Amino acid sequence: MVLNNSLEVSSILIGLLGGLALFLYGMEQMTDAMKNIAGGRMKASLARLTTNRFKAVFTGAFVTAVIQSSSVTTVLVVGFISAGLLSLAQGIGIILGADIGTTITAQIVAFKITRYALVLVAVGFGLKFTAKRKKIQQYGLMILGLGLIFFGMDLMSIATQPLRSYQPFIDLMRRMDEPLIGVLIGLIFTAIIQSSSAAIGIIIVLASQGFVSLEAGIALALGANIGTAVTAMLAAIGKPREAVQAAVAHLLFKIIGVLMWFWFIAQLASFARWLSPAASPELVGTARLAAEVPRQIANAHTVFNVVNTFTFIWFIDPFIKFLNLIIPERPAAVLLTAQPKYLDNHLLQTPKLALDRVRLELGRLGRYTLRMLHPSLRAVLQGGPDDLADLAKMDDDVDSLYGGIVTYLGRLSQGNLLKRDAEVLSDYMTVANYLESIGDLVQTNLVDVGHFKLAHQVTISPATTALFQHLHDRVVWSVEQALIALDTNDAGLAEQVMAAKGHINQLAVQAEEHLARRLIAEEPNRLDTFRMESEVVEYLRRVYYFAKRIAKVVADADLIYKQVDLEAMTLAQGLPVK
Repeated sequence: MVLNNSLEVSSILIGLLGGLALFLYGMEQMTDAMKNIAGGRMKASLARLTTNRFKAVFTGAFVTAVIQSSSVTTVLVVGFISAGLLSLAQGIGIILGADIGTTITAQIVAFKITRYALVLVAVGFGLKFTAKRKKIQQYGLMILGLGLIFFGMDLMSIATQPLRSYQPFIDLMRRMDEPLIGVLIGLIFTAIIQSSSAAIGIIIVLASQGFVSLEAGIALALGANIGTAVTAMLAAIGKPREAVQAAVAHLLFKIIGVLMWFWFIAQLASFARWLSPAASPELVGTARLAAEVPRQIANAHTVFNVVNTFTFIWFIDPFIKFLNLIIPERPAAVLLTAQPKYLDNHLLQTPKLALDRVRLELGRLGRYTLRMLHPSLRAVLQGGPDDLADLAKMDDDVDSLYGGIVTYLGRLSQGNLLKRDAEVLSDYMTVANYLESIGDLVQTNLVDVGHFKLAHQVTISPATTALFQHLHDRVVWSVEQALIALDTNDAGLAEQVMAAKGHINQLAVQAEEHLARRLIAEEPNRLDTFRMESEVVEYLRRVYYFAKRIAKVVADADLIYKQVDLEAMTLAQGLPVK
């Protein structure tokens, strides 16, 4: 297809769309790799948050600079707030900081290093497919993604070069100098691709060809800053009130910030020119625009976000009051069974954070399991039909949480996990199975024993009840300590649970010897009573077995991680791994 006998539209479109595809794919690969590499640091940064709004801002800036996506950071914050791990004030602080962190991408893209794009692709490819360690492969994928970003930019630049002399296109781009049109185009395009970093990168590509003036580039960037809030708004759908408030806050801050600067685009452009001294004063016209405007747009974008952040940071508290007014408390939904609270599908692309949320959900599963275990002995030995029915119904909550955890881990396992993350995932799956087994044991076996007791009118003696209570208390203790060890990764506490085996066996043997002596007592239903009481001892032993297995997972994981760290240190020192 030829236009004006000189402009080949098909070749321009192929080059432009192909370059755009490589640019966006490279952005995705680099972001995914950085999330895998830095997930632990992201988790540590978020964990150190306090109510100090400045710490929250710097945390948001750091996390976003690492993963190169303010949209992803905002989605993470929405999930953390909905899970109750962050307050709304902390979340808004992180979101403000994310706006600063996302400017790093524009600064990188503004450097004219497209000539080295294929070098980065080659190096990244080599590391990805030759390195044996998963983490080195992730570094390779990150470099490969960066190379594809620059290579895609180069292809788009080459493809659009013929448009420099095509007057209708030049006239169209001049319309971008109308601020409102520029803002709307930037908003719509960013909302579609859901990445302001990618949108700003493409704006800089256009500027590098001299198609976009600095004022037009700023208008497009302002629109991109609003468009990036669409992702957070979508992520907040169906989430708790505080999460919706965080997403709305993100959108309103963007809109207010753009309205503040919209009337001062010319002044911002002048400041950006002063901040970015003329790099090629000998050039004129389009050539000079192509040489200088990309850096000026990147700097204007940074100034816009930094000034907005440190303006809005002083108004977080009154803004929260405003959000409480426009987004009131909703009536709590009545749920028949417990539902996962911490599992967030948006975190599946960040395995370390996703696994940390699974750990929190396992803690909830453990608490619901203990809620069954605590009253189980009393319900079996002294309760009536209603007590046993209530005890059995508690397992519905355990099954619901277990199903959510297993499904989430299954989806997470389909991703590209580092070795340590894969080991943690396997451990958490095992722990979930053990906790669900304890719930089933109470719901099925112990409840059946209780029904047998009622049906055969069995009476348990005070001496037997006391022995059972000692054993039950120690078993419950072992489950509690195993769960604490899991939550805190305390191998020492896990060892204590495993070491309790001797004491628990001793209590069980004492109970069995007592039951054997009472078998010959002159009392009715002695055989039925003996059988029922023996089953109680056996089931309590099995509960301890699962607690011990959970503790062993914690203890073994600690040894594995220490070995992995030792190997990493050895490799770093250039020594052979034994």
